[in-house]
Amino acid sequence: MMTKMPKKTICKDFSTNNEITLFQGDCFSLIKKMPDSFVDLVVTSPPYCMGKSYEKPKDDIAAFIDQHKQLFPEIFRVIKDGGSLCWQIGYHVKNSITIPLDYIIYDLITKQLNTDTHNTFILRNRIIWTFGHGLNSTKRFSGRHEVILWFTKGENFSFNLDDVRVPQKYPGKRYFKGPNKGNLSGNPLGKNPSDVWDIPNVKANHVEKTGHPCQFPVVIPQRLIKALTNEGGVVLDPFMGSGTSGIAALLESRRFIGAEQKDEYYQIAKTRICEAIKGTMNYREDKPIMMPDITSKVAKLPIEFIAAREEELKRLSHYS
Repeated sequence: MMTKMPKKTICKDFSTNNEITLFQGDCFSLIKKMPDSFVDLVVTSPPYCMGKSYEKPKDDIAAFIDQHKQLFPEIFRVIKDGGSLCWQIGYHVKNSITIPLDYIIYDLITKQLNTDTHNTFILRNRIIWTFGHGLNSTKRFSGRHEVILWFTKGENFSFNLDDVRVPQKYPGKRYFKGPNKGNLSGNPLGKNPSDVWDIPNVKANHVEKTGHPCQFPVVIPQRLIKALTNEGGVVLDPFMGSGTSGIAALLESRRFIGAEQKDEYYQIAKTRICEAIKGTMNYREDKPIMMPDITSKVAKLPIEFIAAREEELKRLSHYS
């Protein structure tokens, strides 16, 4: 259950002063209203020609590429120098032929936008989101992952690693040789979550499930927002869907701008974000799928780490 947040106003049209903008309409119409270098992070999962209800009948690879060719220059324009772009994407599969769409996105960005060596999108990570459930295939291995491409605009950027550390499998592990022999080898706040994220996808029994057919979990944008922006930063989702990125932004005290064309999903997003403001919306917290076996000596949390963990909890409580 979420903690009730300070009163916030949801605005339907864009203004630079808005805390939350929920725009019903085409994302191009929204982004064209935004000033240059205004956004700290763009995080989204666009439609990618899977035959879903929110896609147009003629959506295919050619339409996907054309849409992104038009969109990326505007996205680039509104992101601040040092800001980030996180594009979560999967695969186009038709007649058992698989096309990795992240290859297409990478190619479009590096060839279309990166004409100025001092003002470019630089790929920092290709993050693999893996999940346990999905459609079962009979003519290929069942797909159980999607990809998040993280680009930064330019070379100078922030990465808040301590804000997204995850529990270590063996926090009690110690160096067994060298000058640090006998000392703990890990960080008391946890480990780097790596570029492979094992996070349950939103299926029928998931606490976050709505009527949107391709909803992704709050923890994905939440982790990216914590790592790549600071409190008060501006987060944009041009394909807002069920409002997941907006919820994550609110949880982390960021401003949010989102666009959604389809009325049904816009209303879902608005309802969920209102619930997030009131503190009545449930969501799955960022926690491991499997917890360590604490009967193991090296899996127990060492006493040396406890004080550091308590200090970090006090710091985090400031935002709740």
